[in-house]
Formats: sequence, C-alpha cells, structure tokens
Amino acid sequence: MLSKRRTRALPGPRSRTNPSLTALQFFLAAVQFTGDWESGWVTANTSYKSFSSVMVKADIGLHVGLAGVNVTLLGDPVNQVNETIDYNEHFAWSFDADYDHSYSEGLEKGLPSPILYVAEKFTTESPCNMHRQYRISGHYASATLWVAFCTWLISNMLFSMPVLIYGGYMVLTTGAFMIFSLLSFSTVRNSLICPIQFGTASLLIDYGGSFWLTLVIGLLCFVAGIAIVVLHYFNPDLLKTFFDLHEVRTEDCQEMTEVYINPQFMSNTQSPPQPSRIISSGM
Repeated sequence: MLSKRRTRALPGPRSRTNPSLTALQFFLAAVQFTGDWESGWVTANTSYKSFSSVMVKADIGLHVGLAGVNVTLLGDPVNQVNETIDYNEHFAWSFDADYDHSYSEGLEKGLPSPILYVAEKFTTESPCNMHRQYRISGHYASATLWVAFCTWLISNMLFSMPVLIYGGYMVLTTGAFMIFSLLSFSTVRNSLICPIQFGTASLLIDYGGSFWLTLVIGLLCFVAGIAIVVLHYFNPDLLKTFFDLHEVRTEDCQEMTEVYINPQFMSNTQSPPQPSRIISSGM
C-alpha cells in the first residue's frame, strides 16, 4: 500500500537587483558612442563651394565625441542654389582610424566649404593642434568609462549574490571612474581653442548632453553608494527590503508536490542487513 507525504521548500535567501539601478548600465554604455560631448551651432552667410562666389545661409554645427567629430550643414531654407543643403559628416580619430584620410576623402567628394573648413581645424597638420588634444583626452575618457561599466556590472553581481555592502563599494567606485572620465575629457579646455569664424559669426562649442548625462550618472552613483553603505550599518532591514532580500521562515514555506512512498520498500531499505552465517559440517 502506498502512503502519501508532502515535502516543503527549504528556507533560504531571496534577492533581486533593483531595476532602477540596473537601468543605469545602458546609459553607461550609450555615452561611449554618442557624438555630443561638446557641441555648438552658428547661423551664417558663407560660401558654399570652393572657388565659387555663391553664398548661402545655413546653420553650421560641430559635435565632438570621444572617437571623432560630426560636422553638420543645414540650409536655411534647405533648398538653395538648386541643391538640398543637408549634410552630416563624421570624421573619426580613434586609434584604428585615420582622420587625415577621412578629411582627404571629403576633399575628393567635394564636400561644401563650411564642412571642410571646420574639419580642417582637427587635422594633424593644422597649427591649432586640436587633433592631438581631443584624440588623447577622448581615448582616456573612453577607457575610464569602460572601467566604470565593468565595475557597475560587478556591483550588480554582488547585489544578486547578495553581498550588499561590497556592491555599494563598487557603485562608489563606478561613480569615481565616471568623474575621472569627465576630468580626462575636460583637459582640452586647458589649451587655447582655435577660433572658427564664418565672417563676423563665430562657432563656439560647449559641453554637450553626453557630458552632463555622464556627470549626473556619476553623482547618482555616489549618492546610491553612500546610501547603501550607510543603510548597511544603521538600517540593514530597510536595505534588504529595498533589494527584496529576506530570509524565508520555515512556517511560511510553500508545500511542494506530493510524493507516494511504498512502506514495505522503505522498511526493507531501512532495516539493517542480516549477517550471513557459515554452517560447517562436522567431519
């Protein structure tokens, strides 16, 4: 005859990483590839093509990223001199790219004069020396951001293990590396920037959206890291509640599936084996 037994789940820790903290890792990766760490616009009347006296009114934009620059030219209105004036050209200066070669290709394609004029400021032959400044600062800022991204992933793993205090330390480390990346990129401000003139109008650039987004995320990491460390020492229960971490009590364990057991089989397996007897016959 089969008997029925119920088994219960074993108590243990439950944890999950808070979604609001996990979402920040996407911003950490995104700012690596954005092109608006510095940006600026100017509206000017300028020559459109080389060796031509034709003038156009256009908005000229410069957007500096960690791996290169984007130069935009948008006519005002867009259709002028029988052409659609709407350009967005990228010139890369990462270590696996040749900026001067990209600039030479732009010359061969016959890009508009305003784009070539702005791009020429960042060539290696330019007396402005902006290429070296931005390339080196962008390289170190990018490398530091990748380190921050790795420390953020480590902090998420520590939160899910869960080792909350060490996760808090890694969040603080992430914020520190993000601030270091901003300092690395800001070193270009220590040198004189060549003026970019279009007649009487000047194209001035300032910190863009990616720079300020990185600063905000870095400060949030500092605030979150400090809060986690403080709560760990002064209110650990609240910290565990925030990360949905708690010990499951034995009386709250849910019942698992029913198991049918054969009592005769169990008694046979649990009874000790009988020692064998050797019967010897007398001679």
